[in-house]
Order: sequence, then structure tokens, then C-alpha cells
Amino acid sequence: MSEAFYSHARLYDLMFPGGGPAVDFYRADANRQGGRVLELGCGTGNKLIPVASDGQPCVGLDFSADMLTEAQRKAHERGVAVEWIQGDMRDFDLGRTFDYVFIAANSLLHLHEAEDLVSCFRSVRRHLAPGARFVFNVFNPSVRLLADADGVRRTRKSLSFVDPDRGDVSVDVAETYDAATQVTRGTWYLSTGSEPDFVVAPLEIRSIFPQELPLLLSLGGLELVERLGDWSGLPFAGDAPLQLCICE
Repeated sequence: MSEAFYSHARLYDLMFPGGGPAVDFYRADANRQGGRVLELGCGTGNKLIPVASDGQPCVGLDFSADMLTEAQRKAHERGVAVEWIQGDMRDFDLGRTFDYVFIAANSLLHLHEAEDLVSCFRSVRRHLAPGARFVFNVFNPSVRLLADADGVRRTRKSLSFVDPDRGDVSVDVAETYDAATQVTRGTWYLSTGSEPDFVVAPLEIRSIFPQELPLLLSLGGLELVERLGDWSGLPFAGDAPLQLCICE
């Protein structure tokens, strides 16, 4: 589950700041659906807190206590009520149902085994109220990019950020791809000029290819009713950057 990567919640938010089209999509979609909202893999609340600020009753579940602590701090700072729960999206029982369940930001891809994905989908199914919808996004795997994962450490300039305590932080990543398991295994390095590699953390992400996704959902008791290829609502195509899935 790449726990070490998510044990630096404040740095995570600096590297991946909130806002953007993903937040806009989930906020608008949850408002259209209405009712109780559950986010799995909620992290520090970048998607869920805006939904809750619109008055929706919200629950966020995450495996990382560090991420939840930061989420709670941010929600309190903004005067937003959210129930935060530490748990495992592979198997959870909250004793209630929800009208809108979502998994954002590729969080589903921390589940590497098909059995874990199916178990997650079955848990989601048990928590869906009549007429509810389940929405998630995962990237659309690029064979070319996967083949380029050669284990060489490279700088990700787009992820550099400024830490108020440390100054300019650079981000390097070294990744390899295991085709047998469909898992990309990476090591992330955060450095400053005076403090090289002050964070070194593994991150392992599974690829879910478009053809296998409907089958996995079906095994979990869910139906893929629509698949979009970007945040603007374009239909999914083979060259789309993401798989934005709407399920019932």
C-alpha cells in the first residue's frame, strides 16, 4: 500500500496541491447526485473537503493515519465537517449506505492483486444506497511509457515545489515495470541543495488496462455504465489520458 510514501502528508500536499479539473468534476458530480458521500483513499481531503463545503454529509476513508491527520486539520481550519475514518478500501464495513462513492487520483491502483480489486468493488457495492453511483478515475496505461520505466533516476521538474521550511525541493523518480504483475515499482527522492534525499520512499502502482476493467467490476457486482476519457466529458478512446468510470 506504499505507506512510507504517504507518511509525509504536508509534503504530499505541496507536491500535489489541490484544485484543478478533477476537484471540479467530483464536486459537481456529487452535488448533482446529492445525498451522502463517501470517498475511499481520501488522502488529505483535497477532493472531499470542497464537496463537504457545499453541505453534503461526507465520510473519508484512508489507510494512512498521517494523511487523515492532515485532512482533519485542513477541514477544521476551513470550518468544514467531515467524518474521517482509518480503514482499508479492500474490505470495510461502515454500517450504512451512501448515495455517491468515489475513488480519485489513481488511489485504486494501490491494490495490486485482482482479488483485492474485486474485494474493494464488493465492499463498495454493499455501501451503495438504491440509485447510488460509484465513480473513480485511473490512468489509461501507455505501453510506451511503461516500456520506458528502466530504473534510471530522473528529475520530475513538474513536481518541484517550495517548502516553507526547506526552500526549493526537487523530485527525482526511478521506476521499473513488471509486466507479469502489471505493477510499476518506483522510488521517489526529495532533495534540497543542502539536504539531498531527505525523503526516499517507495511507491508501487498497478496498471489496469481498459479491457480488463469491466470484468473486474462485474466480478465485484458493479456495472460500468459510462467511461470518459478526460475531465471535460469526452468519451473514452484508446489514446485518452485517463479512464473516468461511472458505475452502478
